[in-house]
Amino acid sequence: KSLQWVSGLSSLQYLDLSGADLSKATDWLQVTFKHPSLLELHLSNCGLEDDPSPININSTKSLVILDLSLNRFSSVPKSIFSLHGLMSIDLSKNSLEGPIPDYFGNISFLKVLDLRSNSLNSSIPNSLYSLYHLQFLSLGDNQIEGGISEILQSLSRCRSGSLESLDMADNQLSGHLTDQLGQFKNLSYLSLAQNKISGPIPSSIGELSSLKFFDVSENQLNGTFPLCFGQLESLETLDFGYNLLEGVVLENHFSHLTRLTTLKASHNRLKFEPNSSWIPPFQCRIIELGHWNLGPKFPHWLKFQKNLSSLDISHVGISDVMPTWFLNLPTLFEYLNLSSNQLTGEISYLNVGDIVDLSSNSFTGPLPRVLSSLRFLFLSNNSFSGSLHQLICNPSLTGMITLYIDTNLLNGEIPDCWNHWDVLAYLNLGNNNLTGKIPLTLGQTNPSTLNLRNNRMFGELPSTMQNSTNLIMLDLSENHFNGSVPAWIEFLQNLDLAHNNISGVIPKCFNNLSAMATTNKTNNELSTLYFINYPFYLSALLVLKGREDEYGHTLGLVTNLDLSVNSLTGEIPKEIGSLVGLLSLNFSGNHLTGNIPDNIGNMKFLESLDLAMNRLNGEIPPSFSKLNFLNHFNVSYNNLTGQIPTSTQLQSFENLSYVGNHLCGPPLTKNCTTTGIPTDIANNGSSSEGSKVNWLYVSIVLGFVMGFWSVVAPLFFIRSWRHAYYRKLDNVYGKLYVFWATMG
Repeated sequence: KSLQWVSGLSSLQYLDLSGADLSKATDWLQVTFKHPSLLELHLSNCGLEDDPSPININSTKSLVILDLSLNRFSSVPKSIFSLHGLMSIDLSKNSLEGPIPDYFGNISFLKVLDLRSNSLNSSIPNSLYSLYHLQFLSLGDNQIEGGISEILQSLSRCRSGSLESLDMADNQLSGHLTDQLGQFKNLSYLSLAQNKISGPIPSSIGELSSLKFFDVSENQLNGTFPLCFGQLESLETLDFGYNLLEGVVLENHFSHLTRLTTLKASHNRLKFEPNSSWIPPFQCRIIELGHWNLGPKFPHWLKFQKNLSSLDISHVGISDVMPTWFLNLPTLFEYLNLSSNQLTGEISYLNVGDIVDLSSNSFTGPLPRVLSSLRFLFLSNNSFSGSLHQLICNPSLTGMITLYIDTNLLNGEIPDCWNHWDVLAYLNLGNNNLTGKIPLTLGQTNPSTLNLRNNRMFGELPSTMQNSTNLIMLDLSENHFNGSVPAWIEFLQNLDLAHNNISGVIPKCFNNLSAMATTNKTNNELSTLYFINYPFYLSALLVLKGREDEYGHTLGLVTNLDLSVNSLTGEIPKEIGSLVGLLSLNFSGNHLTGNIPDNIGNMKFLESLDLAMNRLNGEIPPSFSKLNFLNHFNVSYNNLTGQIPTSTQLQSFENLSYVGNHLCGPPLTKNCTTTGIPTDIANNGSSSEGSKVNWLYVSIVLGFVMGFWSVVAPLFFIRSWRHAYYRKLDNVYGKLYVFWATMG
């Protein structure tokens, strides 16, 4: 609780209490800043906070190095500014807010200033530019604004020869890089990543002969990749990924980069086609050239990289057979991404220790054997065939977190040997030819997402899945599963059981789906819960709004409940209305009866609602007029009656959304009476008397026809009647003739 014991150590020059809990040591500042002989003070990660009652301290003039990083300061302790002998200040990873204090300019001997990973804003104060001895300036991961050209110009006035390290990554800097950059002759570290800097990279970058680290990734830089980079013999890390650079990269761009160990340049519009005999002058550990144009042949120069541990050549236009020399490289990859090319051939073994992404290629043959340390395996969208048994039943695979083998040609049953998959979080085996039931041990793995859609699987959901408390996305659609909807389902954010043989009623306990019952969604990315050095985002195909789309970055925001095209009966439980966070609800193609629950109108975030092809009756609830975000709506082919509620959304859908009912009012052309009854039904009711008159005429006609044929028919079939009838007509004719003759 107190640091008074430090005062007794009169000759103390070095004090490091980093990691100690000093949150209750309110005298830390008075004791340490007044110590007469202390040269270095390290109090990193000690739980220190702002002093609520700051007091003036006659500070020591001896302190040279001060480390207060990883604490809880929201403002810089003012007593620091009286330590005029300081040469190094580290206040990184605190909670500093507001502009950078002007008072730093008073510490004239300052060589190192580290304020990264705070919440500092505004622009850099002019007083900072007066620190003539400054060698290390780190302001990264803040909210600092300003033009980069003005900042470089101000820094170059007095410190162009002394500045060795400049970190201003992850801020709000804008403007263009200028040739002034070439004035910092001793600069060895430059990071301007994750800003809004635009324009070309100046050719003066080639004058920075001491540069070892250069990172301008995730900006808006355009133009070509300067040839002068080939002159930077000291360069070890080069990162200009996620920009708008274009053009052709030549072998000369790398001619003198003999010390290069990290090359990150993905997501540009660059083309690189070196001579087939080119041998790179560097030996890199990390190469990321995703979205370049490297094809159509597999890059042969990679054969000479003996230290590679991370390689990304995804989306680079390779259309080639996977070379055997690449699979036999002596290096052990930690990360390998060859996705979205047109690579062919079989892969028997993958020498990768952590992450493999071979998705969206044309690989064939059985699934490859993998290292036991592998945690992430993506093989989606290929033509791998055969059984899952060898991969799934490998007892050494105890650390697998993500397994995506969807959209292949796998067949057979899913083996029941998932006991050792203790940390499995994401499993996608959809769009294959898998058969059989869901194995019991798979239900025990407790994944976060499980996708088995579009296979030929059957049976009921195993009871072991009720222990899957981590499950937030379950897609079993387009199979032959039967039984009823499990009542134990909860926590799910996406549930898709469409196109199966599921029967019974919709369980009332669906209100336990807590992720669908909340409108508070703070994370829009469904990314891995486990620590990973290489960022990736999981995606899923969801049928929403009447169509199938792939959701990636926003998957964490999507909530979906789809039970369509099954054999569900009974009424829609009113508890469904409690799922106020649901974006898509689809119960179409079942045998549901009864009225539509009125409280569905409380689900105000619904974007898609499909209740078509059921046996629902009654009216469309008036509360549906409150569904202002609907962009897909279908209640066709039910027994609904009455007027369509008036709202902006419901009148915007086509007639097909309402066809096959007895509805009236816009958008239908069928008008309603004042009581909300369709006019054709009303007219049918009011014309019943007219219908009786019509039946009278029908009876007269029928009587006439029957009487006529009762007389005429015998004349056709009885000859004696026919002869007597004609004799009678002749007799009548003779009498009439005599009568008219005598009258004449």
